[in-house]
Amino acid sequence: MSQVERNETVEAVEVVEANVNFEVRPVAGRIGAEIRGVELSADLNEETVSFIREALLKHKVIFFRGQHQLDDAGQEAFANLLGSPVAHPTVPIKQGTDYVLELNSAHGGRADSWHTDVTFVDAYPQASILRAVVVPEAGGDTVWANTAAAYDHLPAELQKLVDGLWAVHSNEYDYAAYRSREVDEAAQAKHREVFASTVYETEHPLVRVHPETGERTLVLGHFVKRILGLSSADSAQLFSLLQSHITRLENTVRWRWSEGDVIIWDNRATQHYAVNDYGDQHRVVRRVTIDGDVPVSIDGRHSITRKKVPASPLTTVESA
Repeated sequence: MSQVERNETVEAVEVVEANVNFEVRPVAGRIGAEIRGVELSADLNEETVSFIREALLKHKVIFFRGQHQLDDAGQEAFANLLGSPVAHPTVPIKQGTDYVLELNSAHGGRADSWHTDVTFVDAYPQASILRAVVVPEAGGDTVWANTAAAYDHLPAELQKLVDGLWAVHSNEYDYAAYRSREVDEAAQAKHREVFASTVYETEHPLVRVHPETGERTLVLGHFVKRILGLSSADSAQLFSLLQSHITRLENTVRWRWSEGDVIIWDNRATQHYAVNDYGDQHRVVRRVTIDGDVPVSIDGRHSITRKKVPASPLTTVESA
């Protein structure tokens, strides 16, 4: 069987108690699968929830089309089945909700840089659940990358190099440097006053051991401030090299949103990027994250937060 044929194979999973067949259709060769036959809600039985979790661990990102039955409360209630929802540590939640973070393009919510959610804290989210509310007529796709596959496909000598390295992650970084276009001073000020209202610095291993699959995954993305033990120039070059391996097209999957789509990703084994190609069109997505665990390095050491302080009005945002 060819690789293309394998990628198009449909996995049929029967949940006896629910008496329905769920289909898992891989979307790309190394990451991503669409699940059909599941209507997400807080009323899903244990077998269905286990099925979703297993599919998530295997495929890293799972896609559910047309979940129009979910509103903010329904999204939060469903999230409770997967773990303990947690609010963003600095950005205010959507009014009237407990955990929902709204990314609204009308208010600057364009996450157009490669990142893993909230790695500037130690126990960053294990998973994120994103729901499309308003979708541009064209553009606004999201792309995910498999950081486990990226590590697996590194040359052996490069694996040996990164296995013992650690990096500082922080939400105090150069906001403008990661944008695909220039941003005005008001946007940068908002970033400093809201996103970096409390400044975190956390040390993570470059390679963590996934607590459920045992896979080794790369922990990088735009919250990396520096790689410990290296000069700033060497740190920047190694960061760029590793990121280029993570975001190779072979390790990615791209999703064209429709309103009502819900996507769940394993935040411990992925990075993602919201493509900022839709101009003045309106785009609104809402996210609930599931509380995570503190990463463990290959040699058994745990990540640790070294800094958590309110930002000074005179704080200078530094480049990662």
